[in-house]
Amino acid sequence: MYVNLSGLNVLVTGASRGIGKAIASKLAEAGATVAVHYNKNVREAENLAHVLGNDSQAFQADFAKTDEVNSLFDRVIGEFGSLEILINNAGVAIDTPITETDKKWIDSWNRTMMINLNAAGILCYRAINHFLQRKSLGRIINITSRAAFRGDQAEYLAYATSKGGMVAMTASIARAYGKQGIKAFNIAPGFVKTDMSQDFIEKYGAEYASGDISLERLTEPKDIAPMVTFIASGMADHATGSTIDINAGSYVH
Repeated sequence: MYVNLSGLNVLVTGASRGIGKAIASKLAEAGATVAVHYNKNVREAENLAHVLGNDSQAFQADFAKTDEVNSLFDRVIGEFGSLEILINNAGVAIDTPITETDKKWIDSWNRTMMINLNAAGILCYRAINHFLQRKSLGRIINITSRAAFRGDQAEYLAYATSKGGMVAMTASIARAYGKQGIKAFNIAPGFVKTDMSQDFIEKYGAEYASGDISLERLTEPKDIAPMVTFIASGMADHATGSTIDINAGSYVH
C-alpha cells in the first residue's frame, strides 16, 4: 500500500526524540513537510528537520507556558502557510509518590496536566479553527496511552489522568466536527522503549516492564509510526473518534 503525503503540512509535537521522532521520520518518508516541535533539544530537532527534507523546520516551545503553545501554532502557520495534520505527541511522566509534600505533588500534577493535556487542547482548538476557516479537511492524531483505560502506578496518577482526558477530547472532536471535514483519532501505546521510559525501567526493572506483554520484545517508536502515517493519509477516516491500541498485546493478560 502506497501512502503519499506530498503537499501536506504536519505539526508533530515532542518530535526531537522517541515516538515523535519516529513519527516525523515516517511522515517525511511519505512526502509530508513536518514542523518538528521541541523544547530543549535544539540540536537534535534542527538536525532531524534537515534530514527529513521536504522543507521541514524545527520550532521551539515550552508547553508548560500557555503563551508559547499559542505562539508555536502561529509560527508554524506563518512559515508553512497552512496545516493539514496535527499530531499531539509531547508529554511528560513525572514520578510523584503520594507521600510527597503538598506543594511538590500539586506542582507535578499541574505541570503534567499543562504539558500533556492543556497544551494538546490549545493546539486542537487552534487547529480546528484553522481547518474551519480554510474550509478544508483536517486530521488530529493524539498519542494517548493504555494508562487512560487501565490506570497506572500510584506515582503516575497525574499521567494516567491526563491521558484519559485526551481520549475524551479526541472523541468529542470527532463527534462535533466530522461533518465539517475534521477527523480525530487516538493512538494508545503501552510501555514503549524510549529515553523517557528509562526512569521507570530503572525503578521497576526491565522484566516488570515487559512482563505483561504477549510479544517477544517491548514496543519501540518504530512500531507506532506506520499506524500514525496510515491514519494521516486519510485511508482510515471512517475510524474517526476511535482509539487504536499499540501495546504488544498487554490488554490480553
